[in-house]
Amino acid sequence: MDAQGRGRADNIDPADQWVLNPSTGEYELRLTPSAPQSGVPRPRRGSPANAGPGAGGSARRAPERESPVTPGPDVPGPRRRRGAPAEPPPGRRKGRTKPRKSKAKKILLWTGGTMAFVLVAVSAAGYLYLKHLEGNVSTTDVGSAGKKGFSKDEAFNILIIGTDKRTGKGNEGYGDAGSVGHADTNILLHVSKDRTNATALSIPRDLIVNVPDCPTKQPDGTEKVIPGTQNVRFNTSLGQDGRDPGCTMRTVKAVTGISVDHFMMADFNAVKTLTTAVQGVEVCLAKDVNDPDSHLKLSAGKHTIQGEQALAFVRTRHSFGNQGDLDRIKVQQQFLSSLMRKMSSSDTLTSPTKLISLAEAATKALTVDTGIGKVSTLKDVALELKKVPPKNISFLTVPVRDNPADGVVRKTVIVDTNTAPAIFDAMKNDVSFTTVKQKEKKEKAAVAARLKGTRSAAADIRVDIYNGGAPGGSAQETLNWLQITEGVLKSSQLGNADATLSKTTLEYSPDQADQARKLADLMGLSASALKPGKSEKNSQGLPAIVLTLGKDFKGAGVSMTTPTKAPDVQKSTADKVECAK
Repeated sequence: MDAQGRGRADNIDPADQWVLNPSTGEYELRLTPSAPQSGVPRPRRGSPANAGPGAGGSARRAPERESPVTPGPDVPGPRRRRGAPAEPPPGRRKGRTKPRKSKAKKILLWTGGTMAFVLVAVSAAGYLYLKHLEGNVSTTDVGSAGKKGFSKDEAFNILIIGTDKRTGKGNEGYGDAGSVGHADTNILLHVSKDRTNATALSIPRDLIVNVPDCPTKQPDGTEKVIPGTQNVRFNTSLGQDGRDPGCTMRTVKAVTGISVDHFMMADFNAVKTLTTAVQGVEVCLAKDVNDPDSHLKLSAGKHTIQGEQALAFVRTRHSFGNQGDLDRIKVQQQFLSSLMRKMSSSDTLTSPTKLISLAEAATKALTVDTGIGKVSTLKDVALELKKVPPKNISFLTVPVRDNPADGVVRKTVIVDTNTAPAIFDAMKNDVSFTTVKQKEKKEKAAVAARLKGTRSAAADIRVDIYNGGAPGGSAQETLNWLQITEGVLKSSQLGNADATLSKTTLEYSPDQADQARKLADLMGLSASALKPGKSEKNSQGLPAIVLTLGKDFKGAGVSMTTPTKAPDVQKSTADKVECAK
């Protein structure tokens, strides 16, 4: 409806009667005043309309001619239609002329509104795109083999599995086309709690292990326990007899003693799609290579490879070193280092096209456990890993030696029990294999000070022992050892603790510090295990220090001092370019 339709012939467009009030930032309706109708009194501006007795005015007021209402000094007046006369028609009062809004203000209003619309649209599109990416990710419920969620405040261990499954376009021609998908490439990635370092430990596929019993989730929701097998290749921990990645995680725990929190699994297609998404990965060869089995043909020197050529590079096992699996592992580590550098480079991170391609490729290529199955969680994992400097990402391999059972022909390997345990312990205790910035000296000094001071006699120690994650019977075993062997007679074992602990703790009040230091000496506890400020009453009502045995408990009488320095082992780091030999 326009002005003329209401008897208003002043040539004002109704759309222009909505004007922006700069004081409030809102649009308001402003009507140009017209003469009052005959015989219809109108209240004077500023007085209450239809005022009655007690309303703050007279009961009846004589009709007065209303003064024209004009916009306030900060509110622009309504615009006239293009071509309308400058003067109002007869009978109308001429209102005060306000300058039209400048072109700059009009542009500001239009662009402001457009920007708000764009932001809403982008937010909606971003949400929809994240849901789309989430639909790309495949998940496997590994039950108790892994954690149910991901914490950005803790150290974490992720098992990266590369299968030899020949699914996908162009992959059926590679070797065993009927493979069920064994654990062909395996890397246990440990990321430190403070994100200063990470360790990528390769586990040979031909390592002889004992695969434990493995509960697996079936498609109908039921659980089936797949019996374990003794003295078999590590790669059979996946795929064989219907084993899922949870079985491989359990096997890693059995071999290394390191708990695996999550897994990421990829097949041949992942190598091809990820390298294509970042437009190639640079590799270096110390010699010419022509491998008819993997179809890799490259000259010595540096090359940027992607797709089929990248897959051939990581698959070849007859081109480097002694043409065995251990030498192929070194080449794969060099390739992953280069891929990490390319994915975190500014060239990739500042390119929306590459980032979108990488997001699509990564989510389609990966199968993960349900604990990290959301795209938002995968993003958190990536961001936490990105905090680690490449120079402090160490690549190493489980120390092994030839399997004596193979005889003359070398086929499989076994764990080198002389050197491997030190590596496993360092990873379990969050110790870096590279030189990293140390913690604040003040904090370190405060922790170390807990072991400084006098010691009580063993007979004066009053301690209550709880099992907080150690093997069953550990609390009673420790009690017997303390009383019989060490003379700590004022000790009691009180069963299971209220919570499970990853590390053993010793809690005490300030006046029991001498007892705590003595007990720490007897058990080989580090200063970080001592927790001052708390104790409890024992069965006689006397104060007692509290010993809670955690998952790190190794047995009564076995020292529990954690390593502070990693063993000196052969390794490479993600910041260095190495040529495959």
